[in-house]
Amino acid sequence: MYSPSMKLTKEEKEILSGSKGETARKALESVVRFGDIFGADRLLDLNHGVHLVTSFGIPLLTPVFDIMDELISSGLKTAKPFTVDPRPTDFKNVACPLPAKLVFKKIMYAKQQDYEKQLLKVGLKDNKAFSCACYLEEVGNIPKKGDILAWAESSAVVYANSVLAARSNRNSGVLELLCGITGKAPNFGLLSDEGRKALWIIEVKTNALPEAQLLGSAIGMKVMEAVPYIKGLNKFLGNELTNDAKDYLKDMGAASASNGAVGLFHVDGLTPEAKEQGSSLVLKDAKTYIIDDAEIARIRNSYPLMWKNPQAKAERCFIGCPHLSKNQLYGWLDRLEKGLKDSNRRKLAVPVILTTAPDVEAVFRSDTAALKRLEATGAKLSTICPLMYMNNPLCGKKPVITNSNKLRTYTMARYFTDDEIIGIVCGGAK
Repeated sequence: MYSPSMKLTKEEKEILSGSKGETARKALESVVRFGDIFGADRLLDLNHGVHLVTSFGIPLLTPVFDIMDELISSGLKTAKPFTVDPRPTDFKNVACPLPAKLVFKKIMYAKQQDYEKQLLKVGLKDNKAFSCACYLEEVGNIPKKGDILAWAESSAVVYANSVLAARSNRNSGVLELLCGITGKAPNFGLLSDEGRKALWIIEVKTNALPEAQLLGSAIGMKVMEAVPYIKGLNKFLGNELTNDAKDYLKDMGAASASNGAVGLFHVDGLTPEAKEQGSSLVLKDAKTYIIDDAEIARIRNSYPLMWKNPQAKAERCFIGCPHLSKNQLYGWLDRLEKGLKDSNRRKLAVPVILTTAPDVEAVFRSDTAALKRLEATGAKLSTICPLMYMNNPLCGKKPVITNSNKLRTYTMARYFTDDEIIGIVCGGAK
């Protein structure tokens, strides 16, 4: 029998001895072994639902499907409903060539429907619970300050830790599900007070609010997995977490998590822990990184252009990686309309896909006036995961543009700022 290094309760020891069956034993042992590797001293009780990163039914993930079947046959499911990352396809709103469609349905994601049935049986909230931004109000997987979580999606983890002041490590796929099944998470890293201290001071000295995606990229590439304490940003965002501020931090955090491995940031005078604890969150030997306009420009200019033909015309634009909030959807609608008016055009010059959570999509579509306005521009609304759509040879090589640093990092999509995107898709720039 496995002999753990961490201290376990009597009940946890009994489960490891098989008191609740072999599947429950294996699930808990997996969580304990994971904690032992990272020096956890004990297990903590989860007090909020998990969020899974694995949302796609790729046939090669046979071990995942086997684990799910075993959990189901043993009658095990998560104590609290969970959410999962976005679906990889949306043929209705995101058109793709027939060969690609066949590859998606018959080969790449051939197990999608079967896998979604498995997810529902082990605790998935409902068939709309597919979004990387599970913490949006409409989706409802919103932890409270201090809640112990086990999430895996990097952009969700950094948002929960930073903006909501919940506590989650960046867990691996399937491990977060096993934490949900057992109701336990190992106590180490970002779950501990010490693990939430900052090793970097980021001084934002730009003349205006920097693009969230570029600022997050700069921070992520500099600090990697360390915790940064950001000064000077509240000068632009204010000292309250308004919808605009939360949207900004959502996108900045996603870029820092994908361009680096940031799981938590503090913003002086703005995020909950920074407002309460201030500079006491900063370790004495913390390093300083100054981000001014020149540094933002340097970061932007460092991005490689992966297109085979650098002069190619964009065939598609994805906006919403991570998924857009309702506030952002309405904001992009206004910007697209203004861009078309300024360019004296009725329809977009480049097909635009705005991606959001299914629950947010439903709310937006119920606003028939706004939906008609969006359709009039030619833009499409989708709940797809742009990253999964782009991560295949048939679609990945197409000249796609985006304002997402995460999508740029993991695919061949070309990054442009929000204003540049408007200029291109509305026909006012090339």
